[in-house]
Amino acid sequence: MSNWQLPEGIEELAGSQAAIFESVRRCLLDIYNSWGYELVVPPMLEYVESLVLNSDSIDQKTFKFLDSSSGRMVGIHADITPQIARIDSKSAKPEDVSRYCYINTILQTKADDFYASRSPIQAGAELYGYKGIEADVEIIKLMIESLSILKIDNLTLSLGNTSIFNSLCESAELSSEDTAKLREIFRRKSLPDLAIFLDSNDVKEADKFSSLISLSGDDSILAKALELFSDMEKITDSVNDLIELNNTFKDSNIDLMFDLGEVKAYEYHDGVVFAAYHSDFPKALAQGGRYNNLSQNFGSSRAATGFSFDLKYLIQQQD
Repeated sequence: MSNWQLPEGIEELAGSQAAIFESVRRCLLDIYNSWGYELVVPPMLEYVESLVLNSDSIDQKTFKFLDSSSGRMVGIHADITPQIARIDSKSAKPEDVSRYCYINTILQTKADDFYASRSPIQAGAELYGYKGIEADVEIIKLMIESLSILKIDNLTLSLGNTSIFNSLCESAELSSEDTAKLREIFRRKSLPDLAIFLDSNDVKEADKFSSLISLSGDDSILAKALELFSDMEKITDSVNDLIELNNTFKDSNIDLMFDLGEVKAYEYHDGVVFAAYHSDFPKALAQGGRYNNLSQNFGSSRAATGFSFDLKYLIQQQD
């Protein structure tokens, strides 16, 4: 093996790609600053409990080792969002509306369906302290403008709300183990596995789970969802948030699609979720959503929403 070879899933930027990266990085930070977002540079290394929180997905992707100085387990950050929750909990007052942005390399034990490599450069922005749908609108608009810097327009915006799935599981009184199994089935959109699960378990609202997993398409499904879940106020409130987003973006130069059975790989999402797609790319270019309960891990309770994308991947696609 040649000494210059890198481990699988680890890449570098050099030459023209490095120059493009630096130019785009500066443009992005200028835009984020003009929108009132404060730059933060989280440390590469933290105690594992601060990085992983309650996410099995992040836990599985985090490199961990014993710190010889403290005798405690530490990890290399695999996702910036938990670090922003810690930073906000430490510095912000409960009534503050705070905005953060970042562009940092992260490291993951394995690639996934969003990050194509194990060493992405995660760029993103997060808004804390505002519960209204206006915060989600702002974050989505900033995500779209970020991609336009990379000359990526004519997007398809996929919108969902994980609180629909979460509320249905709560209504069905599912155990945490069964909820995790169902989440994985919904993540894979596996109708056969859902049928087996429902046949093997006495699940309340089984018919609603069967309908939800396929409840995707254009904005006509929103009316169907209101009818299907008319007796479940939490879910109709979540659908109404999507209706408001539809009203905001339907006249823009963006194709809208809705997936009401969407669940995110990172379990901390608990509300509106979204992803940007383009016909020239095989996967989502950027994604994000609500995580109102994440900061509770650090002793505060702050509404939050944000987005991120792999800047390295998008730079590599410029050639």
